[in-house]
Amino acid sequence: MKVPVIDNGGQWTHREYRVLRDLGVETSIVPNTTPFERLEADGIVLSGGTPSLEGTTRGLEVEESYLEKAQVPILAICLGHELLAQHFGGAVGKAPTPEFGRTLVKISETSSPIFLGLPDAFVVWASHNDEVIRLPEKFRTIARSETCTVEAMAHEDRPLFGLQFHPEVEHTEHGERIFQNFLALCHR
Repeated sequence: MKVPVIDNGGQWTHREYRVLRDLGVETSIVPNTTPFERLEADGIVLSGGTPSLEGTTRGLEVEESYLEKAQVPILAICLGHELLAQHFGGAVGKAPTPEFGRTLVKISETSSPIFLGLPDAFVVWASHNDEVIRLPEKFRTIARSETCTVEAMAHEDRPLFGLQFHPEVEHTEHGERIFQNFLALCHR
């Protein structure tokens, strides 16, 4: 199975790569300037990054081509989550209360494939000033925290998942299981 990590300059992109590699996946870190046509992928991880999308209407061009053309599952993390929302017509803005560090998320949709087998609340590691402030059409909120209303989202028809938090770091409980659930979707 091949699952590239699209590098948006996030501080933990190498952790996403390492988790996938440790789970036995053929993976690589791919510059976000790589044309979609050059990817061989059974799934795609869109990494976090430092750019702020607050006040903009367009994300990074290449990721939009991945989101439009890919017929494989996509797991979008932090900035990737915000790009996913923005691409499909949602809005990103400054978080009223930015989250840095330990955050308790509450899963509102435990039947979502990305959260299968997980408790309905657990601790994650977050690191963001911006957040999704309006869901795009055809997406639903599947997790929230006390201060972030869209901690995770899923598309109604396609295997597209966005997480505002970081499942790749050790501080996130059940992070590896989230990746395993994602990989199970890539096998189909």
